[in-house]
Amino acid sequence: MPLDLAFVRSHFPAFSEPTLAGAAFFENAGGSYACQAVIDRLNAYYRRLKVQPYGAYPASREAGEWMDESYRRLAPYLGVPESWLHFGPSTSQNTYVLAQAFRRCLKPGDEIVVTNQDHEANSGVWRRLAADGVVVREWRVEGDTGHLDPQALEPLLGPRTRLVCFPHCSNIVAEINPVAEIVRRVQAHGARCVVDAVSFAGHGLPDVGALNADAYLFSLYKTFGPHQGLMVIRPDLLDELGNEGHYFNADQPRKRLNPAGPDHAQVAAAAAIADYFDALDAHHFPGADLEGRPERVRTLLHEAEAVLLARLLDGLRARTALRILGLQNPEGRAATVSVVPTGKSPVELAQALGQRGLMVGASHFYAVRLLEALGIDPARGVVRISLLHYNSCEDVDRLLVGLDQVLARP
Repeated sequence: MPLDLAFVRSHFPAFSEPTLAGAAFFENAGGSYACQAVIDRLNAYYRRLKVQPYGAYPASREAGEWMDESYRRLAPYLGVPESWLHFGPSTSQNTYVLAQAFRRCLKPGDEIVVTNQDHEANSGVWRRLAADGVVVREWRVEGDTGHLDPQALEPLLGPRTRLVCFPHCSNIVAEINPVAEIVRRVQAHGARCVVDAVSFAGHGLPDVGALNADAYLFSLYKTFGPHQGLMVIRPDLLDELGNEGHYFNADQPRKRLNPAGPDHAQVAAAAAIADYFDALDAHHFPGADLEGRPERVRTLLHEAEAVLLARLLDGLRARTALRILGLQNPEGRAATVSVVPTGKSPVELAQALGQRGLMVGASHFYAVRLLEALGIDPARGVVRISLLHYNSCEDVDRLLVGLDQVLARP
């Protein structure tokens, strides 16, 4: 059954918001719209459960139960036990804490591998470990395409490699990296893998258990939820890393990698992401077994986005005043496309499109190293067009017309 766009949009208040009427949203890679269920749950929590959770009185107990529900509800969509989930204030913050935990485990001369395809959050924090004597090796992209070749990783792996950090897909070129294959290579060398999935997870929460990464991180505010980060961490790695929280909480796994404490309301609201996915499945596949729900939902989202992405790429290839970064066809990439205009600056182009109700982004998007590798001035940046399943073909067509209008002006 094809995606019922009217049903989908009925779950997102942004599509009935008067101030956004007539607008088309293409900055989903920066943060998706929040679904109604998340907003409702957050509102309800603040109204009657905004107390210290896990206490002795009814509101406190219920507040804790709401938080626990988020672990229980999201775990099946990620294909892992709920004990593997760890919430934090953002993926950047979560990665920083993770790096500090690794700092205590690594010895001078130990080696880690990072890429120049990553968002800086999954690059810079690891590179700083060089100050402690850790050897940092860079897995570099191909300069013309931004492709991260798994074969180029092999020479970087050695007997002292302890960690490899890479993205599920880039937030600029959006090519989907073969995570499971890379993880197998790395773990065969006795090393760990940390995967940044911020730019991938919004296109359909993957089966993280099948990918087998040691740590897998993404942001819930890019998957229709609250502004929180979520880490999936294998228990053996968590035990190895030890405690970054208060010393007296060392025996509580959920608190070990969250030194500041969780945002109770936002953790509780995250369960409603699963409510939205459940509603999608029940509407599109009535009567289907619950066990297959995660795979059906991610397939539904992927197939809807594939149509939009093909339409967008076809249109962009026909406009010679734009350089498309990454793969030129939809196969093997997420529904995020970055372009470089040959005339106007990216900011000028984004502003002119914005005046037409076409919301795109213009920046380096914290992928400075990648843009430098592609020969693009990070200060100038790129225009990024990012789609999710709630976008429409009409949105894409409007964008292409808007591009023609703006690019034709001197």
